[in-house]
Amino acid sequence: MGLPVVLVHGLRLSGTMWRPQQEMLEAQGRRVVAVDLPGHGTRRGEVFTLPGAIGAVAEAIDAVGGRALLVGLSLGGFVSIAVAAAHPGRVAGLVAAGCTARPAQTLAQVYRIPAVLLDRLPDHGQAVNERFHRLTLPSDGAAAALDGGLAMEAARAVIDEISDMEVLEALGAYQGPVWLINGARDAFRIHERRFLEACVDGRLLNVPRAGHMVSLDQPENFAKLVGDIADAVSVRGAEVPPPGAARSSDPQV
Repeated sequence: MGLPVVLVHGLRLSGTMWRPQQEMLEAQGRRVVAVDLPGHGTRRGEVFTLPGAIGAVAEAIDAVGGRALLVGLSLGGFVSIAVAAAHPGRVAGLVAAGCTARPAQTLAQVYRIPAVLLDRLPDHGQAVNERFHRLTLPSDGAAAALDGGLAMEAARAVIDEISDMEVLEALGAYQGPVWLINGARDAFRIHERRFLEACVDGRLLNVPRAGHMVSLDQPENFAKLVGDIADAVSVRGAEVPPPGAARSSDPQV
């Protein structure tokens, strides 16, 4: 069965966005869990807080045996970094995708003002976001992203919580292996080198012809990456590299 995998979704989405990867990885005999963060999916109506999100992911890891490969996209990437810093013994390896931009700058500039404007619409921007996902993602990816509903009401609380996160400090506090994965067309790559430098044991992968939602743009490729990473972490076992271990980057996969 190998190392369990815990998947953490992006802003407004839910665990259903990971359906393509979950199906592919489970077909390999792996144990896979896709978490719903507070305020999202099956937990809509709850208030999103970063401690609450960390707790939700830690509980999911405990449910699969107490140690797992942790994979997060966008908001899920930031949350996963926070979990790895807070509970390093539970995180055998970390995949942080689509989140190599410092949140204090990017979330405030890119998300806060649109979130305020969307809140003024009768549906809080639900139709606009649904149309955006259907236009920018493959049909199967859009269906997976939208099946759990869009938690439009959660955006402002998420932005307020994550904007204050010291993400580079949290990333540097985790001693285990880290994979930073971005779509080559993702605008959120802007600080990827700073994120790589913050890692104790990090490597950077850019996926050609993919955007911010890299796991949905190229689901099979992303699932293969996650499976290969889980196998690599399993082979490493509990070995933890010393501070200052060499970092690596691979511009394309």
